[in-house]
Amino acid sequence: MLNKDIKKKLENSQNFLYNDKLVGQLIEKSNIQKEDTVIEIGPGKGIITKQLAKKCSKVCAIEYDPYLYKKLNKMFYNIENVEIRHGDFLEFRLPEKRKYKVFSSIPYNITAAILSKLTSSSNPPEEAYLIIQEEAARKYAGNPYNKESMRSLLLKPYFDLEIIYKLKPTDFKPIPSVNSVLLHISKRKKALINKNQADLYRDFIAYIFKRSGNMRERCKYIFSPKQLKRLSKEVGFSMTDCPAYITFQQWLKVFQYYIIGVSDGKKRLVHGSYSRLQDEQKKIDKIHRSRK
Repeated sequence: MLNKDIKKKLENSQNFLYNDKLVGQLIEKSNIQKEDTVIEIGPGKGIITKQLAKKCSKVCAIEYDPYLYKKLNKMFYNIENVEIRHGDFLEFRLPEKRKYKVFSSIPYNITAAILSKLTSSSNPPEEAYLIIQEEAARKYAGNPYNKESMRSLLLKPYFDLEIIYKLKPTDFKPIPSVNSVLLHISKRKKALINKNQADLYRDFIAYIFKRSGNMRERCKYIFSPKQLKRLSKEVGFSMTDCPAYITFQQWLKVFQYYIIGVSDGKKRLVHGSYSRLQDEQKKIDKIHRSRK
């Protein structure tokens, strides 16, 4: 059983929204409907859960902290459309067939893992509304909020990303040292990359962004100088540009040229780049965890 000091430490390790009116306004900005099932990651003290329960058909809230889970169970014991689960969301099994949405103020230290789980699922949410660190949101959303990143380019063929509200640090207790926003991620009705080209696209983007230098340097082993010159003219970028300054729509054109204009031999140089990048990231994460 947790003693009072440990309970207090666990509770204070998170930043919570505390204004019911603000939470209600945030949910009103969403497209959550009466018939929806909504998953909430890390409900904390239940302020979002309470408002979601008024808005949708069912709320499934997953809380990792045993102390908060116990409090939430008591709070929502008699609320029929709220289900409180205890566990790690990263190990939670997402719905395999039925449609669902997500609305959460997520733990900032596992933002990447949460977004990866949601967006790489065989059945991703129709829409996700995530309160996350502004810097992270800009990286994932890319242009027009920031320059494009590998993360934004990997998501955009399948999802629209939009920052729909900027919160103040004083909207949370305790007050965080970073700015936060509400990021809306909406699944596209039709993907912009064909299913049979999805792996090729991921490998292509990972290969380019893993390398250093400008476009000429990063592409020199897959495009000939003549091809790259033609591409830069037709697509509208400079060979001295950094890849991050090329827009998503331009990248789609570059990728389509890669599909039809590059030999299988050169494509083998790119093959497996995404999985190798994932393996490297897992090793880095493991080192970081061992140092904690």
